[in-house]
Amino acid sequence: MPAPRRIPPELRDTLSVLFIARHARWEGDAGHPQDGTHAVYHREMRAALESLPVRLEIADDYRVLFEPARCDFVFPLLNRGGFLNSEMLLPLLCERQGLPYLGASPILRGLADDKHLAKRAAQAAGVPTAPWAVYRRGALVDPASCPRAPRYVIKPNASSASWGVSDAWDWASVRAAVQRLHDEGHDALVEPFIMGHDIEVSVVTRDGAPLILPTHVVEQTDPGALRTYAEKRDLTPAQAYAIRPLEDLAQAAVAEARARRLFREYAPFDYGRFEFRLDVRTGEILFLEVNLNCNLWSRKTIALAASRLGWSHTDLIETILVESLDRQGLLARRYNAAA
Repeated sequence: MPAPRRIPPELRDTLSVLFIARHARWEGDAGHPQDGTHAVYHREMRAALESLPVRLEIADDYRVLFEPARCDFVFPLLNRGGFLNSEMLLPLLCERQGLPYLGASPILRGLADDKHLAKRAAQAAGVPTAPWAVYRRGALVDPASCPRAPRYVIKPNASSASWGVSDAWDWASVRAAVQRLHDEGHDALVEPFIMGHDIEVSVVTRDGAPLILPTHVVEQTDPGALRTYAEKRDLTPAQAYAIRPLEDLAQAAVAEARARRLFREYAPFDYGRFEFRLDVRTGEILFLEVNLNCNLWSRKTIALAASRLGWSHTDLIETILVESLDRQGLLARRYNAAA
């Protein structure tokens, strides 16, 4: 089993890390009225970072980086800022200041967060994906580009946690759902609904190479149900799915091999999750999307996968932090300065 990485003893308590998340200052035990358990997740992340031998600063707004920052490294989790493509703003602000930060560059974040472009990248890498159509705001909503299917999923092209997702059975309903998303300021992606479960391959970087963590499946009570934002954020009283280790070794091997191919399209990104849809009727495993800055909460897939290596949640956080510091030369610079 690979061991988690540690902050070197000679650098303990000398690194200044700025943690930025929407709910970085959240103190409640219950979830946020709109964001649900995402607020609890951010509080847990703050606690994990507070337990590490770093000098931690916290912020909950982009404006902290509008002026020169007094930190060595930024740990950005402010991914949903209330405007389109907000995931790219913190990395851009860091690039503007020349600040090292966790995760992929802005251009790679944009590639991953745009589901249409991510599917294009999957095709280029030889990874199968379901047919789809993208309908950009202001462009023609052409029925001819929509794949034929008995049932459709319509989603914002750059959404996370299934926000804004709906389904439809005919073109008139598809068009209405697309128009609703356009009216709300989003591009829309349409693809056939696939009855099944999501296979999730979690990846962290070790010395520039992908370390594939044990693969999981998000198993639905009803494979024909559509998972919603409210369900993923625990805003509904009951969950109709469970995150479990994928016990089918053949399926895991296929998904992991495809994740390795996709890794090359996005590296370096420090940590992420590649998602595939398992069609329970045909057994096909099709690329769904990639989350480069995936949810690190202890109850979500990447932390559950790390626990199967014997890592604690804090082990996972420290490992991806140290790997990123190392990749960007910050450990060497600080070590040489200390010497």
